[in-house]
Amino acid sequence: MSTLTHDGTAMLGRQLQRIRNTPGLLILTQTMPITMLLFFGYVFGSALAMPGEEYRSFLVPGLLVATAANGIMTGMFQAAQDVHRGVTDRLRTLPISRAAVPLGQSAADVLVTAVGMVPSLLVGLAVGWRVEKSALQALGAVGLLLLFRFATTWIGIFLGLLTRSEEAAGQLGGATFILPLLSNAYIPTEGLPGWLRTLAEWNPISAVTTALRDLFGNAPVPEGAAWPVAHPIAGSLMWCAVLLAVFAPLAVRRYAHGEG
Repeated sequence: MSTLTHDGTAMLGRQLQRIRNTPGLLILTQTMPITMLLFFGYVFGSALAMPGEEYRSFLVPGLLVATAANGIMTGMFQAAQDVHRGVTDRLRTLPISRAAVPLGQSAADVLVTAVGMVPSLLVGLAVGWRVEKSALQALGAVGLLLLFRFATTWIGIFLGLLTRSEEAAGQLGGATFILPLLSNAYIPTEGLPGWLRTLAEWNPISAVTTALRDLFGNAPVPEGAAWPVAHPIAGSLMWCAVLLAVFAPLAVRRYAHGEG
């Protein structure tokens, strides 16, 4: 474990330096949630049966979770880039823990996400969103959000190691944009057709979004929802545990064995 901690810390530093050297990508990923908040908050808010400020309070947790789900896209692109450019092969020859490289990447991604949340939350406050419950519950919401980002990044790392191509990772990563649309991140699911509502409520994004709304005090837990949404905190923890249990070992094994 000490070897993994030491090697993982070294890889964390490498990944943070890499992010520092690509400021354009960093700025894009930080400003996109703000742009979406302003667009959806004022365009969709006028079309739904919610007053504008109420909808924006409903929307902010959903956008935070949708941003966390983008860990799939960023993890995939960065892992595929390293494979495509031969960096992964060089790192694989070093006498370090096989889990250190993907762990360092996922940990760095969570740190960057935590910093990037600050401007999104400030803009949310500016447009009417508020934390209606205790500071402890709000901190729990932030912790749950970062845990979900950590889990989705491992999905992306595995897929990036699998595709081995920057172009393929970029195209597949763009397709992940549809995941928040099939959830309650932007709209309530109560009015959806039965089968579509079931699909949306079993989407992990819906459970985490509902948990954040509950912990922030922005919206009550909907009645008659599927189990992960009816019990959002337990459902969110369940989804994070499942995703990590499945994709972290797959990513480490894929990294360790390469194409084999």
